[in-house]
Amino acid sequence: MKKYLIYCVFTIAVFGCNKQKDAENGTADVTEANLESTDTTYTEKIIKTADMRFRVKDVQQTKEKLSNAIKAEGGTVAEFSIQSNVQKNEKVRYSADSLLELTAYRTDGFITAKVPSDKLDEFTNKIAKMAVFVDQQSMKLDDQSIAYLANQLKNRNRVEAVEQLNKHASKKSNNVETSLVLKDDYVDKKIENLIIDNKVKYSNITLNFYQDNTVKRVVVENDNLSDYRPGFFKRLWLNIDAGWTIFKEFLLILTNLWVLFVLGIAGYLVFKYYRKKRLSAIL
Repeated sequence: MKKYLIYCVFTIAVFGCNKQKDAENGTADVTEANLESTDTTYTEKIIKTADMRFRVKDVQQTKEKLSNAIKAEGGTVAEFSIQSNVQKNEKVRYSADSLLELTAYRTDGFITAKVPSDKLDEFTNKIAKMAVFVDQQSMKLDDQSIAYLANQLKNRNRVEAVEQLNKHASKKSNNVETSLVLKDDYVDKKIENLIIDNKVKYSNITLNFYQDNTVKRVVVENDNLSDYRPGFFKRLWLNIDAGWTIFKEFLLILTNLWVLFVLGIAGYLVFKYYRKKRLSAIL
């Protein structure tokens, strides 16, 4: 009886092992089939970028036209700036109390925009018609098809690896950490593909435009204080009057020193008296 029981247990164990091997072989076959089917899926992912530099008649008006054109094409303005750089500044006499300020300056504009890729060529042609002169125009094509497909294949591998870890989950922490790492990598690759999709759909274009040097004329108040001085004859009379005032003040100062004059006269008389007396004694 015991002999038959041992045979039954052995038969069940062998049958279980064969079933597990068949399941593993089946999973491997399914994984290989999925990978092979994914390898045949190839989607073209071309990223377009464009750059232009051109001269215009008026930078501010061109900026407004470009913004309207970008919106009309279904795009968006990511960044823009307008800057005026003073080349030369000078002030010339305009009247007795005013000056004519002359300023020569250069105005530059900068726009970064996103435009639907299928309309990029048509949009650049519209910009060229707005320009007085095109200094530089370029377009770059970056093929990200292989990188996109590689991310898809790696993500499929990560999904299958996580499923295998979940099937053979244990209480060991290394399985949980490995699963988290795989999931994080999956998210990173997914985001990379989303970024590629967005760049493929909307192309970045950089626009630099400028206008010829402009001269601005503005009448400003004269800030040269020497121009506000009185005329020659007025200043001559004022100086004579100031001199007479100084002379009177000098006389007033001398009157304050009358004691010194008295002492001086007294000293002179005493000196003269003793000198005369000395001469009489000698004779």
